[in-house]
Amino acid sequence: MTTTTHGRGALGAMYAGLGLTVLATAAPYADLADSRLLADHIRAGYPAYSQTRIDSAVTTYLVLLSVVGALGVLAWLWSIWSVRADKRWARPVATVLCALGAGTGLTGLLIKDTSGATGLPSALGWAGTAPCLAGVLAVTLLWRRPRPA
Repeated sequence: MTTTTHGRGALGAMYAGLGLTVLATAAPYADLADSRLLADHIRAGYPAYSQTRIDSAVTTYLVLLSVVGALGVLAWLWSIWSVRADKRWARPVATVLCALGAGTGLTGLLIKDTSGATGLPSALGWAGTAPCLAGVLAVTLLWRRPRPA
């Protein structure tokens, strides 16, 4: 296999996106152990909630964000494999996965819950969009490289 400069650059961006996805998936757990930003955000939006209900909401968010993160890691690994293997369909599939990831990241950042506030604190929302930057760079580099034969 001959990897072009664009192919190597795209793979580098993909590995960076994989790393950012792992960090974004770990961020809510680090928050839980340290600052409890998520719990405070829920408490501010729902002041009548008991501590038990807040803990339940935090757990629900942790499960949801973990599933999304695991799917993101699988998408990155599959994309990296398909690009390294010079699969003909790697570019369009990577583009679709990037769009899905960006949509998911923006949803986490911008969606409002029933309290009227965003569902996630902005720090966690922005962390979820960070891998999208690497995804856009990777897709751009993939489409600039010559098409596999």
